[in-house]
Amino acid sequence: MYGVVDGEDVIVIAGDPFFQGIKPTGTRHRLDDVRLLAPIIPRSKVVCFGRTYAEHAREMGNEVPVTPLMFLKPNTSVAGPGDPVTLPAFSEEVSYEAELAVVIGRICKDVPADKAGDVIFGYTCANDLTARDVQRTDNQWARAKGWDGSCPLGPWIETDLDVEDVRIQGRLDGETVQDGDTTLMVWSVPDLVAYASQAFTLLPGDILLTGTPAGVGLLREGQRFDVEIEGIGTLTNTFRR
Repeated sequence: MYGVVDGEDVIVIAGDPFFQGIKPTGTRHRLDDVRLLAPIIPRSKVVCFGRTYAEHAREMGNEVPVTPLMFLKPNTSVAGPGDPVTLPAFSEEVSYEAELAVVIGRICKDVPADKAGDVIFGYTCANDLTARDVQRTDNQWARAKGWDGSCPLGPWIETDLDVEDVRIQGRLDGETVQDGDTTLMVWSVPDLVAYASQAFTLLPGDILLTGTPAGVGLLREGQRFDVEIEGIGTLTNTFRR
């Protein structure tokens, strides 16, 4: 079911909010009594941007690209909040990347940056999990970035948020390893929406991952990673082999 978070409750809504609007049914559940799934399974794609934070580009030994660096994840890469993510057997070096995710709310193409707000449904937390050893050996990033479970999303979609200056933190087993904010982005969220829509028709429910602050590192079996974004909440996942 779809629902709207209201304090400590979830109000069930009728149908799919991306196509039918938000229509409360009157049924309520305590938030503690429900299992939250991924707040959206993209209709067609997850469009990702890399090296949008200069410090992250430098820590990876790269320059900031002249134009935004884009790649895709399939919708089968999505995992939900609290889901245990199975690390891929073909990689020994999986890293975390705490990111702000943009949820598209309407079909659009060639969106001007100053109109990006018209096509954004809301925002959620994401973890752009990456098989670093595979990224080094493959000519394309499809396997390194798109394996099953490599795109945890959640805990929900915040539909009323100004993301011009929000804090993004990543914590590994409770220790803060990433701590940045969107003012450090080389390109703004509206710029990235405009750039992606030049190449792709964006559909309701499509996701844009906007890049990660500095501090990325590797994950091991049994560890927990939290992505906390100011104004949204916390996405938590554990990892297993």
